[in-house]
Amino acid sequence: MKVHADNIAIPSGITREISERLKINDYTLQPTCDGITTIWSTRENLRVILLYLKLQATPPYGLLFDLTAVDERERIHRHGLPESAFTVVYHLLSFARNEDIRLKIALNDAQLSLPTISDIWPSANWYEREVWDMFGIVFEGHPHLRRIIMPPTWQGHPLRKDHYARATEMEPFSLPEERQEIEQDALRFVPEDWGMRRHGKDSDFMFLNMGPNHPSVHGAFRIALQLDGEEIIDALPDIGYHHRGAEKMGERQSWHTYIPYTDRVDYLGGSMNNLPYVLAVEQLAGIKVPERAKAIRVMISELYRLASHLLFYGTYAQDVGQMSPIFYMFIDREKVFDILESISGARMHSSYFRIGGVALDLPRGWDIRIREFIDYLPARLDQYDKMVMQNSTLKRRTQGVGAYTTAEAIEWSATGAGLRATGLAWDYRKARPYSGYENYDFEIPTGNRGDCYERCVVRVEEMRQSLRIIKQCLDNMPTGPYKANHPLTTPPPKERTLHDIETLIQHFLNVSWGPVIPAGETCITIEATKGLNAYYLTSDGGTMSYRTRIRTPSFPHLQMIPVMSRGMMVADLIAILASIDFVMADVDR
Repeated sequence: MKVHADNIAIPSGITREISERLKINDYTLQPTCDGITTIWSTRENLRVILLYLKLQATPPYGLLFDLTAVDERERIHRHGLPESAFTVVYHLLSFARNEDIRLKIALNDAQLSLPTISDIWPSANWYEREVWDMFGIVFEGHPHLRRIIMPPTWQGHPLRKDHYARATEMEPFSLPEERQEIEQDALRFVPEDWGMRRHGKDSDFMFLNMGPNHPSVHGAFRIALQLDGEEIIDALPDIGYHHRGAEKMGERQSWHTYIPYTDRVDYLGGSMNNLPYVLAVEQLAGIKVPERAKAIRVMISELYRLASHLLFYGTYAQDVGQMSPIFYMFIDREKVFDILESISGARMHSSYFRIGGVALDLPRGWDIRIREFIDYLPARLDQYDKMVMQNSTLKRRTQGVGAYTTAEAIEWSATGAGLRATGLAWDYRKARPYSGYENYDFEIPTGNRGDCYERCVVRVEEMRQSLRIIKQCLDNMPTGPYKANHPLTTPPPKERTLHDIETLIQHFLNVSWGPVIPAGETCITIEATKGLNAYYLTSDGGTMSYRTRIRTPSFPHLQMIPVMSRGMMVADLIAILASIDFVMADVDR
């Protein structure tokens, strides 16, 4: 065993287990800012270690939280780490241990391949396809290794450092007539290419495209359905229509100027998307956030949770056939946006959080409108219970439909309300409090059947819990600064920028070039509107992120569509999609 020399990496209990039980000692421990046990191992030991962690370790690391890669070829600060052109990162989570482990495999240019783990975790299927699509790393034995985000005719792998980041780096786009034919042919639907099987020589299943422009798929998203009459034999999601290169943009923007981009990932979650990003930057920089700023962040995050859940609630009812509820719920959602606008100046995409705190202090009288709202909404939620949740038709359409167990949810990397609806009372805000959540009293709503109905039940109760948290923020808002007094806080408080020329220069440099964040790695996770959302940031000691990885909850959730819908009817699929609560920008990034 080797230990990174710059900082002392103390072997954990699980690393000792790996050494003693698997007789594997040729690994390197890497200290990281987030304190997650991080092991560099070899290609040969990859599956051995992962199988042990999932099946034999007690308690096991059951959930494949993330699988991604890093192009290391331009990285400078790698002292003590194994030689690597590309690194594949496996991030596992154990609910029983309440801890994570990160396994890294170093690859050289001559052998950019690893064995698949899609037979160990079914959720690895899409993650491995994404790594191949973005980095060109092959996963041997993968059942269907083809592009997942980029078009099938795309040249190159976008998250490699030698791939262009801006259209201005290329010749103006053109599509000659002969190229049009190639592109059109690439879009031709061939069932066998999707892993589907025809029924026989004399009869056939019907193939139906649902989307990419269909109101019930909630965005630019396509599902290739294989039907036997009305029964769904298979349902294969086709994503990537909404891809904007959010991770690539995170590696070309300064640490500060990237914040507004995060709002647009789960665009229904607003500034809640800022939170894991700024928390990660703050951990890299060693910035301690004032208590007032923490409380403001919690309050704003819970307001955005309400806004997102109200939209989900209305569209859920609408997709199943109720037209009225969405109009009432949009009125309430607009009230939330009125509050957010009065505090931040913007509604959906306020980009209100900053490195070190928030953009502005709370305005005078900020509490009046919030107090009115938290007194108003509970009665409305009670009305919606009668209108939606107690509706007999909606119950028949959703109860027992699209159900899965806790074990299946973990196998497919499901988190958030989709996991809690199966009966597992695990919420990141409780299990690993961040931004002061340990100071708030609230419950974790759960279900027990894991079906479409209970996924809605959990979110409805989460709204009531959000109101409890907001009321506590209202009654116990700390005094003091709204932003840290730290040289890397960006931008610094306005009063400091007007104090003398030195602080004005600091403000100018931090905003225009960005703060210089110390080299290191960290991953910060939050309980977002749709599940666990994480930013895994790598700093190379510069003004921009070297690698920005965004782990979103919606990506693995959509991968579960075939599991939930096989044997169901097309109408059931609509209810299943409504109950997932996804946003395509959260999937495609």
